[in-house]
Formats: sequence, C-alpha cells, structure tokens
Amino acid sequence: MTELPVPAPVDVLEGCSPGAIPARVFESEVPLLLKGLVAGWPAVAACRQSLAAAASYLSGFWIEQPVTVYVGDAGIAGRFFYNEDFTGFNFKSGKAHLGQVLQKLDEEERSGSGSTIYVGSTPVDRWLPGFRAQNDIKLPFPDALASFWLGSRTRVSAHFDFPDNIACVVAGRRRFTLFPPDQVGNLYVGPLDRTPSGQAISVVDVSNPDLGRYPQFAEALAAAQVAEMEPGDALFVPSMWWHHVESLSSFNLMVNYWWCTSPPAMGAPTTALMHAILSLRDLPPRQREAWRTLFNHYVFDADESVYAHIPEPGRGCLAPLDDTAARRLRAELLNRLNR
Repeated sequence: MTELPVPAPVDVLEGCSPGAIPARVFESEVPLLLKGLVAGWPAVAACRQSLAAAASYLSGFWIEQPVTVYVGDAGIAGRFFYNEDFTGFNFKSGKAHLGQVLQKLDEEERSGSGSTIYVGSTPVDRWLPGFRAQNDIKLPFPDALASFWLGSRTRVSAHFDFPDNIACVVAGRRRFTLFPPDQVGNLYVGPLDRTPSGQAISVVDVSNPDLGRYPQFAEALAAAQVAEMEPGDALFVPSMWWHHVESLSSFNLMVNYWWCTSPPAMGAPTTALMHAILSLRDLPPRQREAWRTLFNHYVFDADESVYAHIPEPGRGCLAPLDDTAARRLRAELLNRLNR
C-alpha cells in the first residue's frame, strides 16, 4: 500500500486584528493562517454556545428572502460531486428561509441521519443586513464581496478562485487542503462547462484519494499545504490556489471576503481559456506553436516593447488597459463572437 505524502502546514501569523491586517498578508504568494483573527466577533461567541444561540443571534439580521440550499442524502458522505457518468450531480437544490435551514440543521444534529445540508456563497449584505456592523474585517479593497457559507458536515472538492480570498471561520472546525497553481496537471480536473457550483473541480476525493486511479495526485499532495481551523481563525487564500474544504462539525458557518485588483470590465480569465479551447486547442501542432509565441509576446511576456513603436493614438488594445479601454475591447469581442 502506497503511503500518502503529508501536506505541509500553512504558515501561521499570530496577533492580527480585524482592523489592522498587515499589508504583507495581501501581498503574500502563499496561503497564511491568521490565527484568531475574528475570535472577538459576537457571531463567533454566539456560535460557540450552541446552534440555538447561533440561530437566535442570526435572526436579528436575516431577511425573509429564501436562500439556495443544497441537500444530499447520507450516501454522499458530505461530498458534493457528480453522478456516475458526470451528466448530473449527486445532490439536489431548492429554496428555503435561513430560519428553516437552521431548524433543519438542528434536527439533523439531533437525529444523526447523515444527510448533508449546505448554503454556499450567499452575499452577507443582502441576506444578513447589519451583520457586518458587528462582525467585519478592514480591507484595503472597497469593492470586496463578503459572503457566508453555512451547513452540516460537507466536503467541497478542490477548485480555484480568481479573486484573492480571506475565509473566516465563525462556527465549527474546517480543514483547507491547498495546492499551488502549478499542480493543475496532477489534480485530474473535471469538466470546465458542467460544474457543481461554477468552478471546475478536481475529481479526486482528497479525503480518500485513489492513487491507483489517480497516481499523479501523490505529487499534488507532496506540494500541498493544509490549514486546520477553529472558530475565530481566518485563512488568506491567494488567487488561483486550488483548495479543498472540509467542514468537520455538525454545524458550520464561514464568512469570506473576495476581491480583485483588476477592473471588472476585464472579465473572468476563464472566459479567455474557454475561447482558447474553442479557437486554438485543436489546431495542427505547428499552428499551435505559432500561437503560443504570439500569446507569449502579447500576453505573458508583454511589456512596453509591444507597442512602443506605434504612435500613442493608434496603440489600441496593445497599450495598458484602463476601464474605458477594457469595456471597448470587451464590446469588440462580443461583436466578433456573435458574427
């Protein structure tokens, strides 16, 4: 039996406060565990008492608008994933009020049925207005999006997000297993255009990997890092790092903050990837190599030499993009795609 590599622990940063997170956190190229960052939040204190105390505290903020809830039976063991032939998924979704979700979590906690309940990525300011007046962190990014994640014991497959992220554990214990972006070839990534929640995922069960079926995953584990988190802890996840997230308690609540430093008009790079699959991937090798050279020149290795020889008024999209120029280019691309 092959012994699995053990991921290294994420570096720990002690003594951070919600209102004074060091600048080096936001500049870090690796994950950082911010120990006890939000331990003083009133929400953390309420959730430490009991699920009933957590529900009572949250009821002071929630609105009547239903949230999207994902539900799986005991057979999925908390792992939201595909069905056998990847034509669908092993869970169902519906709508419910947060009070109903918390009541159901309480019932499941008492019964121990093993069913999985999960509310993912729901904007805090919309569904819990006023929550951040008491429970928040200060970020140098005014457009950061705060979302909450709530549920029972769950396992979210390894995926990456384009924004940077700080994830704050409010209730329950969590384990993040993180993989550098260069490990994509060892993660056995599933479909790009049919995903459980919008992001492509690794099809390897990180909690119980089958190295006979996915042998290269051992290399990914050797390069991985792991963060074991308690209520009050926070984790900085750099953009593009793959992360597998396990919620280890019968009741779990997390608040995370996403931000991008690029203008919104630039759009999601995943769109460019899918367009490249459409336009470039199946070209003959000689042509793909020529396009690789062009991409390196105009994108990955681009500097002023790309446009310096062109008079400034005529540089178009070759010059650095501001918001207006990005929107203009986006409109041009839409026109081309619709022809």
